[in-house]
Parts: sequence; structure tokens; C-alpha cells
Amino acid sequence: MMDKNMKVASNSASDSTSRQRSNDGRKTGSVLVVIPSLNEAEHIAGLIAGLLTDAEQIDAKIVVADGGSNDGTCEIIEGIMGDKRVVLLSNKMRIAPSVNDAVAKFGDGAEFLIRIDAHAEYPHQFCAQLLEIQARTGADSVVVSMHTIGRTCFQRAAAAAQNSFLGNGGSLHRNASTGRWVDHGHHALMRIAAFRAVGGYDESFIGNEDAELDFRLRASGFRIYLAAVSIMYHSRGSAKALFRQYFNYGLGRAMNVLKHRQVPKVRQMLPLAVAPAICLLLLIPISPLFAVPVLLWGAICICYGLLLAIRTRDACVAGAGAAAIAMHAGWSFGFFNTLLVGRQVSSRTLIKK
Repeated sequence: MMDKNMKVASNSASDSTSRQRSNDGRKTGSVLVVIPSLNEAEHIAGLIAGLLTDAEQIDAKIVVADGGSNDGTCEIIEGIMGDKRVVLLSNKMRIAPSVNDAVAKFGDGAEFLIRIDAHAEYPHQFCAQLLEIQARTGADSVVVSMHTIGRTCFQRAAAAAQNSFLGNGGSLHRNASTGRWVDHGHHALMRIAAFRAVGGYDESFIGNEDAELDFRLRASGFRIYLAAVSIMYHSRGSAKALFRQYFNYGLGRAMNVLKHRQVPKVRQMLPLAVAPAICLLLLIPISPLFAVPVLLWGAICICYGLLLAIRTRDACVAGAGAAAIAMHAGWSFGFFNTLLVGRQVSSRTLIKK
């Protein structure tokens, strides 16, 4: 632990000389805000505008790590780059570990990393709030709660499912928090010294890379604080996209199990039964009883969605059960894809000090 503390102290000392030159000669603020992005033309301009309102106050540089957008996202960012605090970074990996690249190029001289999702809405002065909470708690990582929202009828149904016990199993960071120390949460602020000390995100992970990083943070003695702050996350717009999102979550969770020998929690193990239950349908010619598990699971989801619709008085929410079916199936098949296909798990990271 002493080695870790000495390492953090050394990084903090170097951080005091803020606004040092980054690798390409541009100045870097004491806070590095990174936004991984892919085809977010609908949200990116408003998101950056909100972040710029307190960028000067907190001395922040905003880096958009774009994964190859073809919907005009890059053109929108280039139009905003008249403000020297905004930088566009091309990243062809198209996954959240692109944060590693941003930290490697722009992290020198910065004390804190704040990760922002392009597909979300943030409260006023979000970054300033995180810095205040970190100063008060001394946390190495400050995470937040996430509440899903939607505009279309399907999105509202999916959001209702994701915000409910049926969709999140009571996960702490998917529910409002009064502030507490946790093992994991939705990533927001992190000391760059801590981020670098553990090697950053594992770039072999397609999903669940945040939970994997949190595991290594805790194993190294760093502390994670779940703040009483919530962001609004935009739900996927179709059942196919929702299934794909949760398929990747399942892939990542299984990779965590293999890499760190983690035992899934009960709320994660229950949906695992979905893929085997669906596969049992192939045995219906032998006996109709093989359809019972799927019928029971489907009935529970559909009824739960109807109850949510009655409670919220929103007819669209009645589809929450169908959305939950897509989520559970995606997560379960993704998990078993990793276990059965034998997806290679690597701790390789490209972050450099």
C-alpha cells in the first residue's frame, strides 16, 4: 500500500504543474473530460455546450474520442473546435477503452479524468459537482447513478424495463443513491494517477470494461464512492439494438468471470437461465413440457410490463416486458457465447505514462 501511496503522491506533485504541454503541443487543463462517441449527431452538440458552461471554471479540456462516425458527428465537433478546449480524437476501436488513448495523449498535467457518455444527459455543472464530492470524500473514483429515458414509444418501454427491478435486479447504480462507498458504479470521475496505476481499461473487453477496471482499482486499494448524482441515459431505439447492447454486456461479464474468477451475483445468475431455456424449445417434439420454462419467463415479463404501464399510466410502457425479454436473452446468450466459444481474455492495455 505504501508503494501505491508514494505513486499517487508523485503523480499529484506533477499534477500541480497544470496546463503542461500534451504530446502534440497543446495545453491540457487540470481536468480531462473524455467523451467516447460513435454516431451521436443527435446529442453531441448539446452535450458539449453543457460541458463548456463550467469548463473554464474547472480548467477542463474536452476530448471527443470518435470511433468512426458517419452521421455528421465529426463535422459538428469540428464546428465547435473554435473553442480550444474541445479536441476531436479519431479512434478506430469504436469501444469505450478509447479513453486510454485520450489519457495517453492529453492526460499529462491533468489530475482528474471525467468520462462522459455521448448517449446521455447530464445535470447542470455536473463536472463541478464531481470535483466537490471528490474533495469532500477523498475518493479515488466517483461514480454516479443512471436513469434511462426514452422519447419514442419503444424507448419509453425499454427505459421502464431498464429502470425496474426486472431489468436491473436492484443494482445500486441503477437506483437513486444518498452517497455511499461501493464496489462499482457508472463511471464519472477518477484520479488519473489511480487510472494509470492499474493500467487503464482492458482493451480486450467489448462490454463491462468499467466493472473490470473497478475490480482492479479495489484490488489495488483504491476507493470508489457512489455520489448522490444521477444522469439520464437514452435507451436504444429498437429491440435489435437493445439485444445487441445486452449481448455485449453478457460478453463482458463472462470475461470478468474468466479473468478474475468472479462468481456472478444472484441478480446476474437468474437471467443466465434464459439461453438454456430457449434452447430447450428444440426438444418440444419430444415433449411439450420443454416449452414451460420459456412460457413462464415470458409470462412474468409481459405481466410485469403491464403492471408498470398501469402504475405509470403510459400505454407504451406495456411493452416493457418485451424489452426485458430482449435484454435478458441478449445478456444470457452473450455470457454463454464467451464461455462456450472460448473468447480469448487478455489483460493487455495500451495506456502509457
